[in-house]
Amino acid sequence: MSIDLAFWNNPYWAPLMYIIGEVTLIIILGALVTSLILVFISLYSIRNKRLYFPRLLKAGLVFLEGLMKAFFRLLGLEDREMLSFFIKLHNSLNTSDFERIPVSERAIFLPQCLRSSRCPAHLTPEGLKCRSCGQCTIGEVRLLLEKMGYQVFVVPGSSFIKRMTKKYHPKAMIGVGCLPEVKEGIDMADKMGLVVMGVVTLKEGCVETIVNWTDVYEVAMLGIDPASIPEDLHVLTS
Repeated sequence: MSIDLAFWNNPYWAPLMYIIGEVTLIIILGALVTSLILVFISLYSIRNKRLYFPRLLKAGLVFLEGLMKAFFRLLGLEDREMLSFFIKLHNSLNTSDFERIPVSERAIFLPQCLRSSRCPAHLTPEGLKCRSCGQCTIGEVRLLLEKMGYQVFVVPGSSFIKRMTKKYHPKAMIGVGCLPEVKEGIDMADKMGLVVMGVVTLKEGCVETIVNWTDVYEVAMLGIDPASIPEDLHVLTS
């Protein structure tokens, strides 16, 4: 007891606590002000459909994502707009790194919800094995992407993505899915040290969703020698 009293009665304790309190307050205020500034830059970028200070925004999202999301909601930005902006920002910053990675070290993950409701494919430890039955476009898309050198997987969830990346060790990946799935996949890939690009579907749901395949192809062709791109893709994206 006497030791505890001596500790609390130490003349240096009160000034130390005061300094700690001041530093804590400055850090909190700094985080709030920085988050608010980054949110206004983000909103301005969204309004003008152009990214301003992307690296600064990316750093802010890494350290202040929770606060920024709170400010976005406070200012009336819908979650879909917010997620779309985050994905666009991430893609913009990752483009140059993605272009430098050979296609042989890239993988693309398509969600199973893009397939036809009459799809005859069965689930395997590596996802759905497309039979190219012609009831949806996945078979045609898969063949074109594989001609370019991609490893193509049709998967039902993030657990399959983790499994395939650990097995095949790609250095880059393209993730296709709805907004929440793409954002989740980007976060997961970042933690795994993969360069990732996201493409969001036009329609959400569990069955027969839709994606703009031109968007997928344009991302897939980044950094690839035009001579190695199938003629069909040149026609589709021209």
